[in-house]
Amino acid sequence: MHFSLRYIFLIQAFSLLTSCEKSEIEEEKIKIEVVHVPSVCTQKSKRGDLVNAHYDGFLATDLSKFYCSRSERDGHPKWFVLGVGQVIKGLDIALMDMCPGEKRKVVIPPSLAYGEQGYVLDKIPPNATLIFEIELYGISKGPRSVEAFQQIDMNNDNQLSKEEISHYLTEEFRKDGKQRAPSEHGRILTDIFKKNDHNNDGIISAKEYNVYRHDEL
Repeated sequence: MHFSLRYIFLIQAFSLLTSCEKSEIEEEKIKIEVVHVPSVCTQKSKRGDLVNAHYDGFLATDLSKFYCSRSERDGHPKWFVLGVGQVIKGLDIALMDMCPGEKRKVVIPPSLAYGEQGYVLDKIPPNATLIFEIELYGISKGPRSVEAFQQIDMNNDNQLSKEEISHYLTEEFRKDGKQRAPSEHGRILTDIFKKNDHNNDGIISAKEYNVYRHDEL
């Protein structure tokens, strides 16, 4: 897991959960304990939102910690699009309908985690039940929304140039509060165009960007 998950929305293709019915069936298998809810909550997370969260992962068998976002690399909260498979299914479900500032403790069965295969890199054995302690920091419009596209498209020509995306990345790095090496900036920009500029013309069109209206997600 890496800081550049914040920009994964421009690198990966998104796939929505197949149906609301499936989500409801899966959600019954997850145990969710609400630890803290802020006194004021004007927005709740939903599928397609770009969320920012810290989470610690433990094995249910012995409560050993296998992941801590606060200590991983630079200790940044993780950015990802909710409900589209950028994290395990159990986290996608567990983070739904949360307020910024809310904390939850969730128990996720193997079928909604790493299943029979496990995950070698994080030393998660096969058929492992996982426990996560989650704190949601922020919610913003999903990156494939019309609003996000228009924000990046500074000259309003309905396409994104390398200069526009580079400027956007620079501004997002500045918001994060920590400087990044030019090599990291360049790598992210290269990945974005490699995965999204399908006709290799140096421009990402609205069609290539695959714009979704936020309320359709």
